[in-house]
Amino acid sequence: MSIRFLALAGVLAMTAAAAQAEDNAGWTLVIHGGAGVIERERMTPEREKAARAGLDAALSAGEKVLARGGSALDAVEAAVRVLEDDPSFNAGRGAVFTYEGRNELDAAIMEGTTRKAGAVAGVTATKNPIGLARRVMENSPHVMLAGAGADTFSKEQGLEQAGPEWFGTEERRRQLEELKARKADAFDIDMKYGTVGAVARDSAGHVAAATSTGGVTGKRWGRVGDSPLIGAGTYADDRACAVSATGAGEFFIREGVAHEICARVRFKGESLKAAADTVMAETQALGGTGGVIVTGPTGEMAWSFNTAGMYRGRVSAGGARIVAIYGDEQ
Repeated sequence: MSIRFLALAGVLAMTAAAAQAEDNAGWTLVIHGGAGVIERERMTPEREKAARAGLDAALSAGEKVLARGGSALDAVEAAVRVLEDDPSFNAGRGAVFTYEGRNELDAAIMEGTTRKAGAVAGVTATKNPIGLARRVMENSPHVMLAGAGADTFSKEQGLEQAGPEWFGTEERRRQLEELKARKADAFDIDMKYGTVGAVARDSAGHVAAATSTGGVTGKRWGRVGDSPLIGAGTYADDRACAVSATGAGEFFIREGVAHEICARVRFKGESLKAAADTVMAETQALGGTGGVIVTGPTGEMAWSFNTAGMYRGRVSAGGARIVAIYGDEQ
């Protein structure tokens, strides 16, 4: 083998490594704040402004982590924390009420490298449930904790606690009273699923997903939806993609929406958008409405929803920043 050939091979190897490094320098972040009957004619200017500002703030929080080389896991937690603290959305502060007038919170987080995950359901006093889900993942031998046990674990972990006055808002109480006055069921109030979520790909090429919710107005008997269920409302796998869902949880559970999207990407080689659209169509055929956000290790981003609108946003390294609400926006 000639010296010239070895030199050429070395140059080619260096070029390939540089191209790989350049590709890995990219990062992506996609967020959502719920889907449903979200139409311009039913939205006040004040509510729209507040929702867009909240989405933008969440993008900024996750972007700050990713732009300095932080992990996708840290980024999705940071973005969801902002949305949990914003009463415009149904998670943390501003969570909907159960039929009995309580706030019962669900959350899940997952990273795609080892597919470690943590989730909580029916927690009542943790200020940021997504942080509790991460503690379950990192500081317990379990994947999911629920109810009083999850609340106890939260206190043992030293997480910030909050009382009912932090979570409850007058608008959410009005929605509960309206539901009771109409003698409706838990899916009849404006059909808005205010779950929040984030998916990200970091500069190392790893993905993560996080989801948090107060559930649906008027839920009863300890009802738990898809958000904290790994594979239904939340999933992340470096071999495929990261997904966070929002919608009529009972149908998303039956479809296994998040894992189903990842499986189509991994085993069929479908694009994120094609996989998400197909699974959302199947969910709708069952009777379920809502939406998903997706990103993958290649930097591809997508969202798909079968409702009038979905609170959503995305940003990437060197890419355009988008915040949208209605179905006719980008």
